[in-house]
Amino acid sequence: MENVPIKELVAAFIESLATEKGYAANTCRAYHRDLEAFSRYVGKMLRPGDGPGGQEPCPGLQQVDGLTIRGYLGHLHKRNSRSTIARKLSAIRSFFKYAVRMGHLSASPADSVLTPKQNRPVPSYLPVDDMFRLLDSIAEDTLLGIRNRAIFEILYSSGVRISELAGLNMEDVDFRDGSLRVTGKGNKERIVPVGRKALNSLEAYRKRLAAEKGAVLKRRNRENGDPAFLNKNYGRLTARSMARILEKVSRECGIPVPVSPHGFRHSFATHMLDGGADLRVVQELLGHKSLSTTQKYTHVSIDRLMEAYDKAHPRK
Repeated sequence: MENVPIKELVAAFIESLATEKGYAANTCRAYHRDLEAFSRYVGKMLRPGDGPGGQEPCPGLQQVDGLTIRGYLGHLHKRNSRSTIARKLSAIRSFFKYAVRMGHLSASPADSVLTPKQNRPVPSYLPVDDMFRLLDSIAEDTLLGIRNRAIFEILYSSGVRISELAGLNMEDVDFRDGSLRVTGKGNKERIVPVGRKALNSLEAYRKRLAAEKGAVLKRRNRENGDPAFLNKNYGRLTARSMARILEKVSRECGIPVPVSPHGFRHSFATHMLDGGADLRVVQELLGHKSLSTTQKYTHVSIDRLMEAYDKAHPRK
């Protein structure tokens, strides 16, 4: 088989992730970075004369075996966590699987490489009282204050990812049934319920927005739908901006631990499970493909489980 240059095939692989699998742009960029770093490592392992005509080597698929990949993981071990190494190995595995599927290799050299064991951290979350205190601390005397309150009410009430919330359009909100239609990982749509209090916050924001900026909004061409949340320039508010707003709000509220948008998702899952929700229901709400991903949230409720055990078991 022809020794296809790694760099050449990486471009085709990244394109296939976007077109065939519907991966988000950020995911594709992460894969591209990881594979470029791996290609540079392989190139450094080759001798200067290994390239055609004694030129600088351009690493190809045939020059990678299991030992090469294990050596790369060892190289990463000095500066990266186990979870980061596992993610980079996942990108390499997917790439070589693609190379086999396209007929450039008969077998993947990554098949013989084991994933490093990971210490799965317990997700951080806010207790119910702290969550309520944070939400109630957001002043609603300005348009931006009303908007910010609506953002985090929806985020906590639905458990959606921050990227899903940033991509939400008004036509995706069903005020009558109390649900949102969001587009998650892999470009998959799902319907999630959302509480009346959160929907009331969103409705209050949109009414105030129309009252103050109605003339400006009518002049705008909305080819990509009507974004639920707008920035000061009346464009779609990004996930990054939402995260910055949350950081400011939590700091002003005096929350003692760092709060991220994903922490809201953790809090949603934890509070649902604490309230007696079935694990598989929470899995569906969060849009997790695997139940094992959702199971990590059960660890944060161990105190509640131990308390229930102590109260209920007859032989302590």
